[in-house]
Formats: sequence, C-alpha cells, structure tokens
Amino acid sequence: MSYRTLSQYLEQQQGNLTPELSDVIDTIATTCKSIDLLLQKGALAGVLGSAQNENVQGEEQKKLDVISNDYLIDALKINPNVGGLASEELDDFTPAQENGKYLVLFDPLDGSSNIDINMCVGTIFSILPAQKAVTTSEDFMQAGTQQVAAGYVLYGPSTMMALTVGAGTVFFTFDPESKEFL
Repeated sequence: MSYRTLSQYLEQQQGNLTPELSDVIDTIATTCKSIDLLLQKGALAGVLGSAQNENVQGEEQKKLDVISNDYLIDALKINPNVGGLASEELDDFTPAQENGKYLVLFDPLDGSSNIDINMCVGTIFSILPAQKAVTTSEDFMQAGTQQVAAGYVLYGPSTMMALTVGAGTVFFTFDPESKEFL
C-alpha cells in the first residue's frame, strides 16, 4: 500500500496554505521526530526524571520537558517564517525572525508526568498569523478562529500526528524505517 508523506500532503494543500506555513509545519514535524527518538530511548538516553524546576503553571518540569522545549525553540527560532514563539514552559514569549509571518504556541511535552512510567505524552501546537514585523507579547492574544494550523504529536506505541490547516483533520503515523510521517 502506498502512503502520502506529510511533505506530499502539504504540497497538495497549496491552495489552502502558503509555502511559508508548510515550512513551519515541517519544522515542527522534524523536531518532533527528534523528541520521539529520545522518548524511544527512555532511560538509555538519560532524559528521565525531574529537572528540579517548575514551569509557569507551578508544575514540576521533567528533564524531557526542558529538552523538548529547547529543541522546539532552537528549531523554530531560526525558521525565517516564524516571528515569535510562546511555550507552556516559559514565562515570556521568545522573539524569532523580524518579518516572520507566523507565531507558534506550544506545549513541548504535555503529560510529561507519564514519561517515567512509559505512558503516552504529546506535543501540542497552534500557529497564528504574525501581526507586526516585530513580535510583541500582545500579538499572541488572538482568537482561536485566527489559527492557520494546529495539531498535536502523540508519542506512544506508534507516534502519530494530527493536523488541521482549516479543512478537516488529517492523521499521520511516523514510520521509524523511512523516518517520515505517513
């Protein structure tokens, strides 16, 4: 059976989304593949347990919360299409590229209290249009109807991505052999 890759799907959606938005979604997906690899290694990667910090909600951060957050920030901050980022793990937004067309909001590893007992966790994201050439914290305060894309990656027995770009929801399964979301 032949499956479409996430990249092929995004190319076929060109009437619904811009190449710049496709690039932001691809950056998120690529970063989630790296997070998945760490989760699959578990204790062997030395990423389990507490980071000895609390996030902005007062929840204990796990080591992999911090690592996942860093991965996403590092990848998205250099994407030329991202004007700013907001993470559940940080008090303030992170500025990215001047004139970036999109803002990305995310929880890098929702359910991280489940990591140490080998249960499912996920990355949740929302993409909004940037309001100005230089992002401010107020730019993130948009109605949900302004989202141009949203989704989540669920890491478990199989890693799956759910994605909407405004025309229904599609699901992809990460194939560890091809390293593609199909």
